[in-house]
Amino acid sequence: MTITATADAVVDTLEPRLFIDGRWRDAENNKLFHVHNPADGSVLMQVADATPGDGRDALDSAAAAQNEWARTSPRMRSAILYSAFDAVVARAEEFATLITLEMGKPLAESRAEVAYGAEFLRWFAEEAVRIGGRYATAPDGRTRLLVHKRPVGPSLLITPWNFPLAMATRKIAPAIAAGCTMVLKPAALTPLTSLLLTSVISEAGLPAGVLNVIPTSSAGAVTSGIVTDPRLRKLSFTGSTEVGRRLLADSAAQVLRTSMELGGNAPFLIFEDADVDAAVEGALLAKLRNMGEACTAANRFLVHDSVADEFTDKLARKMAALNVGPGIDSATQIGPLIDEDSRSKVHELVEDAIREGAVIRTGGAIVDGPGYFYKPTVLADVDPASRLLREEIFGPVAPIVRFSTEAQAVTAANDTEYGLVAYAYTRDAARTLRLLETVESGMIGINVGVVSNPAAPFGGVKQSGLGREGGAEGIDEYLETRYAGIADPYEPSGRL
Repeated sequence: MTITATADAVVDTLEPRLFIDGRWRDAENNKLFHVHNPADGSVLMQVADATPGDGRDALDSAAAAQNEWARTSPRMRSAILYSAFDAVVARAEEFATLITLEMGKPLAESRAEVAYGAEFLRWFAEEAVRIGGRYATAPDGRTRLLVHKRPVGPSLLITPWNFPLAMATRKIAPAIAAGCTMVLKPAALTPLTSLLLTSVISEAGLPAGVLNVIPTSSAGAVTSGIVTDPRLRKLSFTGSTEVGRRLLADSAAQVLRTSMELGGNAPFLIFEDADVDAAVEGALLAKLRNMGEACTAANRFLVHDSVADEFTDKLARKMAALNVGPGIDSATQIGPLIDEDSRSKVHELVEDAIREGAVIRTGGAIVDGPGYFYKPTVLADVDPASRLLREEIFGPVAPIVRFSTEAQAVTAANDTEYGLVAYAYTRDAARTLRLLETVESGMIGINVGVVSNPAAPFGGVKQSGLGREGGAEGIDEYLETRYAGIADPYEPSGRL
């Protein structure tokens, strides 16, 4: 399919119902909810709206399929993931169009997400056949130690709206590779990509009951009964820290295994020895990927006094020149924000910073017309007390704060409850090593504006979450480590 396909043609390929026990079905009460295009507010499709009863049915299906699925060979699970990878790549333009229609990001970014999201399927296809263990002699020689890994069991996967394909594959792929069954609850704002992915994975040979998908406009009501059900053994959530805290509290009763990829407040540090032009290009990537609607987005630009004016001028010129428009237009560089509430929050933060003395270098305004557009914005001389520096912006706004010493920069970078990712531009190797040890974040990009990679462990520290996704570590989140002590085979009591 080419990108010239109309929105109707892409949406018409979708099955808009729930997927439970290997079949598509209506919601329990036949209720539907609307999915909108953020570029103009139009309705793209009506989707089945799952109820708590549908949630129970989905977990019933996952629990019933778990034992048989856990017994499948790693090679079989790997082959299914490889087939799904090939299918996503073959339908890349269809996925990219759908992501842009329901989420708003420009087509170029949607295509990049498809490539990124598909890679999790291939990466974990490779990891599925490498689940290991160990055999050793106990230090006292009296027993043998056999350590092996088994699937955790039925898992609830809750994905956000901002990367509707990649966040789904980042959770589904390791669960399949490990031998876990799943209930997937996609974001109500962007469920369509997950529905297409479900079709693709089912057609790749995944047995009935392994993946169950329940879009809903009542997330709390539907998932609460699943989280408190003793058959559920794993919860993986990507979203806000506020919701993550509530889910952790709910998970405590069942002592669930949890993976939490939560909020961020990423600092972007530019030191006096940085290549300023490279830093500007990196800043554009780190700030404007997904229109800034990413937990990894650079939220605070901390710039050394000696290069602050040059960096601010160059960044403002670059951002002012960006083309804002519907993501489906190939000329668009900045698409709409996801909804009116999100845009209003961004503008509120900008106005608060201006009241505190920030200077607008470009942007700072809502774009009139249909859709939820906001001008790319650069703010200089931002007061450290501004909400803009404390809260996740989730929009195309770059606040700039100056520093004079490395110690000041690190202190400012760490002055947040979050610790997902940080970025730094410097050509000093010793400083790089110091930053790796002193900046409180689960990830750090040195002279790069994008750190996400399926082969690397993604996750944060402090209130940015628990656990890791991707990399060799990603599959461990879906595995239990078990141990058996075996009698010394050379002792009479242990001989067979």
